[in-house]
Amino acid sequence: MALTYEYKMKVRDYECDAQGVVNNANYLHYFEATRHELMEKCGLRLRDLTEANIIPVVRNANINYRSSLRGSEEFISSVQIERKGLRYYFMQKIVRVPDNTLCADAVIEVVCLIDGKVAAPEMFDDAFDEYIIWK
Repeated sequence: MALTYEYKMKVRDYECDAQGVVNNANYLHYFEATRHELMEKCGLRLRDLTEANIIPVVRNANINYRSSLRGSEEFISSVQIERKGLRYYFMQKIVRVPDNTLCADAVIEVVCLIDGKVAAPEMFDDAFDEYIIWK
């Protein structure tokens, strides 16, 4: 069974709109920060990848907004990875602490460009080995 990676964060007041809830675009930032933290935990630094001309690219993002986060609230952002062909699907959730309310979930589809061409880097498969669900 594949592992789920979890990253705890807190809403900053400047991420909220005039109604006092997190602006919808910030959820993309939360999801991205979680993926980058997972990459670093697995030994992959984005800076090193780009220097080697290996570029992970978001191909599609599908987000379902469920319940609004507000300023200063803490939340857990989690991710699981599914691999289908050359595509990586990051299944992500944001759950408010302490009431365990699902605030958003998403499927973020990522492909890797190596020297400008879509390819499956073995280094991602090796790094994410404990987290990948193979399809």
